[in-house]
Amino acid sequence: MSIFSRVANTFSSSKLTQDVEAELKAHIEMRIADNLAAGMTPEEARRDARLRFGNPRVMGERTAAVDTSMLLESMVRDARYAARQLRKSPAFMITAALTLMLGIGANVVVFGVLNAAILRPLEVPDADRLHMILHHPYGYDSQSYPDFLDWKERNSTFSAMAAYRIRPVGLSIGSAAYKCWVEQVSTNYFDVLGATPAFGRFFHASDEHGANSAPYIVLSDGFWRSHFAANPGIVGATVDLNEHPFTVIGVAPRWFHGIDLFIWPDFWMPAIDEQLVGEDTLQHRFSHNLWVFGKLKSDVTPQQATEDLNSIARELAKENPATDDDLSARLVKPGFFGDTVAAARPFLLAVMVLAALVLLAACTNLASLFAARTADRSRELAIRLAIGSSRWRLLRQMLSEAILISLIGGAAGTVCAAVLLGSLSRWQPFGEFPIHVTVMADARVYLVALALAVCSGLVFGLLPMRQVWSSDSAQVMKGNADSRIGFRRFAFRDLLLGVQIVLCSLLVTASLVALRGMQHSLNAPLGFNPEGVVLAETDLHMTGHSAEAAAEIQKRMLGEVAHIPGVTAVGIIDNTPLGTGGSSTAVYREGTTDFRASNSRFVSKFFSVSPSYFVAAGTRLLAGRAFTDHDDVHAPRVAIVNQTFVHKLLGAATPVGRRFLLPDKQQYEIVGVVEDGKYDSLAEAPGAALFFPLAQAPTSDTTLVVRAALPSVEVVPPLIRTLGNIDPKLPFTIESWHDALAFVLFPARVATAVLGAMGMLAAMLAMTGIFGMAMYSVSKRLRELGIRVALGAQQFQLMRSALEKPVVLLLGGTVIGMLCGVAASTLLAQIVYDATPRDPMVLGGVVGGMTFLGAFATWIPARRALSIDPSRLLREQ
Repeated sequence: MSIFSRVANTFSSSKLTQDVEAELKAHIEMRIADNLAAGMTPEEARRDARLRFGNPRVMGERTAAVDTSMLLESMVRDARYAARQLRKSPAFMITAALTLMLGIGANVVVFGVLNAAILRPLEVPDADRLHMILHHPYGYDSQSYPDFLDWKERNSTFSAMAAYRIRPVGLSIGSAAYKCWVEQVSTNYFDVLGATPAFGRFFHASDEHGANSAPYIVLSDGFWRSHFAANPGIVGATVDLNEHPFTVIGVAPRWFHGIDLFIWPDFWMPAIDEQLVGEDTLQHRFSHNLWVFGKLKSDVTPQQATEDLNSIARELAKENPATDDDLSARLVKPGFFGDTVAAARPFLLAVMVLAALVLLAACTNLASLFAARTADRSRELAIRLAIGSSRWRLLRQMLSEAILISLIGGAAGTVCAAVLLGSLSRWQPFGEFPIHVTVMADARVYLVALALAVCSGLVFGLLPMRQVWSSDSAQVMKGNADSRIGFRRFAFRDLLLGVQIVLCSLLVTASLVALRGMQHSLNAPLGFNPEGVVLAETDLHMTGHSAEAAAEIQKRMLGEVAHIPGVTAVGIIDNTPLGTGGSSTAVYREGTTDFRASNSRFVSKFFSVSPSYFVAAGTRLLAGRAFTDHDDVHAPRVAIVNQTFVHKLLGAATPVGRRFLLPDKQQYEIVGVVEDGKYDSLAEAPGAALFFPLAQAPTSDTTLVVRAALPSVEVVPPLIRTLGNIDPKLPFTIESWHDALAFVLFPARVATAVLGAMGMLAAMLAMTGIFGMAMYSVSKRLRELGIRVALGAQQFQLMRSALEKPVVLLLGGTVIGMLCGVAASTLLAQIVYDATPRDPMVLGGVVGGMTFLGAFATWIPARRALSIDPSRLLREQ
C-alpha cells in the first residue's frame, strides 16, 4: 500500500474498515469451503473458520492500527533521513532556515498587527452590532450633544446610543498635579458596552439628575495601579479635577478601555463641562465635539439604520436650519476613532501584500536553492532509482527535507515575531497621548504562522520535484543530465531566480518610494519654522483659573518668559498647527443674513494668538499688519487670514480692510495676510485659516511658542522654573516643536520603517539568490573554465562565460520589478505620503542599488573563476 493510500485511509477510516471486513469475510468463506471439502458438516466448517480468524471487528481494528502504525513509522523514518541529509549540508540548512525565518517572521508580525487592528473584534459583548455614527462627508465625524440626544430619542433601529470624547484634565492629589486624559461619556456608556467593574461600580443613566449631578469618575486599571498602587480603598475617595472635587466610584477591568483600539484613557467621567472649563459647551447645537456610537437591534441591518438616521437628519435640518442642514449619517465599525485613522486599514492591507511578496521571494529563493541541490544530487538519485527505489519514495523524502526546514524556519520566525509583537505592545509612541499599540499574538496568529511554514515548505519543496520526476537515470549516470525544462538557455532554477529578483526589485522600489515620501514630508512647507522653538502646552482650567483670570496669567507668562536668557521671541496660540486640537468655523460674505451652513462660502480653521505669535512661530506676514496690544475687547474685531482664505473669499481683490462674517453674526475686518501652511495633516490640500487676537478671543488653552538662540536643553530648565513660579500646580507639556510634530509625522515614519525593513529583507534575499546562482554556475563549470584558461581565454571572456546568466537575470528582473513598482503606484499611495515611483531619484536608486547588490554577490564567484589553475584542476578531474 502506497503512502498516499495510507494517508487517504487515515482520513476515511470507515471505508478502510469496510474493505478489511470484506477481505476477512472472503477468507472465512474460503476456509469454510475447504472444511466442507474435507468432510466437515456445514456447522463444524463455519465454527472452525471463525475460530481460526477470530472476531472480524477486532481483526479489522488490529489491521487498521497496524496500517496507521506503519504510516507513522514511515513518516518518522523520512524525518530522520531528512535530518541526516541536512546535517551533511549545514550551510545549506542554515541559509534556508534563516531565509524562511525572515520571510515568515515578517508576515507574522504584519498579520499580528492586522489581526489586532482589523480582524479581532472589540472585547465587549455583541461587538458586531456596534457602529459609530459619522456624517457623510469624509472626516466630518463628531456630533453635537443636542443632536446626539435627538438621534437617541427618535431613532427606531438602535437598541441604545452613547457618546464620548477625550480631553486632557488636571488631576490634583495632595500637592501633586498631573495632566491626565479623561473620556467624558454619556451616563449610559458602560451599559451600552455591557461592561462590569472590577471594583466598586459604574455610573448609569439613573445617576443623572441635571447639570453637574453626577461628579463621579471611574479609573482605568492601568491608572489605578500606577497612581494609586492598586489600592481597592480608593473607591469612595475624592480627587480634584481642574480644582473641582470628584468621587472615585469604581475601577474598570484590566481589558476595558472603551471602543477605540489604541486609545487608553486614564479614567471616565460623565459628560460635564461646566465644572471643568467654566461653561457648558455641550448645550450648543453648533458645537460638534462628541463621538457617537450605537448598538443595532438584532433584526436591523446597517443600511436600514443609515436610512433611519438620515430621515431624522432631514427633520432636524428643518427644525434647526441655522445649524443642522448637513447631518447626513453613515455607519462605520468602531475601533479607529471614526475616520481619524481610517487610512490604517488600507495601509495594513497593502503592507500585508508586500509582506506576502517578501515570503514569496523567500520561497523562490529556497526553491532555486533546492533545484540546485537536486541537480547536485542527480547522480545519487539516479543510482537509487537504478537499484529499485521508486520515484514517489524519492519525492517523499525530498519533500520531508523541505517541510523540516520550513518548520525550523517557521518556528524561529514565529518566536522572533512574538518578541517583536510583545515589544510593540509595550511601546508608547507618544508619551503625552494615551496611545497603546496592543498587538499581542494570539492563537490565530500562531495558526497562521504554522500554515505559512507548512505551505512554504510545500511550495519550495514541490517546485524542483519535476527534475526528479522527468529525469532519465541512465542518462544521468552517464553524465548527460539536462536540467533544463522547456527552455534552451535558462534552467528552471534560473527562472526562479528571475522571479525572485523581480519581487525584490519591486520591494526595493517601495522602500525607496517611502524614503522619498518621508523626505517630502520633512521638507513640506508648513507655514511656520519649528527650528529652534520650544513649546510649553497647558490648559489654565486645570488649576481652576477662570476665563477672566486666564488673560492676566497669559500676559504674565509672555513677560517673564521673554526675559529668559537666549529667548528671542515668545508668543501664545491656543492650539498649534499640526497638533491634536484646533477648531473650524463657517465663513460668510459681508452682508449675509442667512446663516445656514449651506449658505457659507467655505469652512476655515481658526486660532487665537498673541500679537508676537507670528514672529515666534516664524510665519511670514505677506500683507497688512500683525496684531498689537490695542486689539483688545474694546477695539473693533479684527483677524489675520492666510492666502487660501483670501482666494476663497475675495479672489484677486485686495484683502486688507475687507470684512467677513462668522456664525456668531459678528463682523471681522482683515488686517493682515500670512502665508499658507499645514494645519491638520501633511497630505492635506491648501486650506483656509484665520487668526484672532487672544484678547478678543480668550481661551484657557495655552501653548507658549518660545524661540531661542540657544539649544532647547539650555532653554527648558529656566522655562520650567519660570512657569513653576507663576503657578506651581499647573501641569505643562514641554518639548521642542520638532518633537511635537511626531504625531503628524508618525504615519510617514512608520511607512518608511516598515518598507525600509522589507526593502532590506528583499535586498538580502536578492543578494543570497544571486550569490548562490553565481557560485553554482562557477562550480558546475570549473572543468570547462579550466580548459578555456588553458587554451588562452582572456579574463573578460572568462567572466562573461561564467557570470553572463546571473547578470542578465539581474538586469532583466530589475527592469521588470521597477515597472511593477510604477504599476503599483495606487498600492504604494495607500502606504506613504506623496508616493512617486516614477521619481528619477527612485528609479536611479533602484538601478544603482540592485547593481551594487549584484556586483557584491558575484564578487566572490568571480574571484573563484579568475583564480582557476587549469593544470591542478585537470589533474584532479
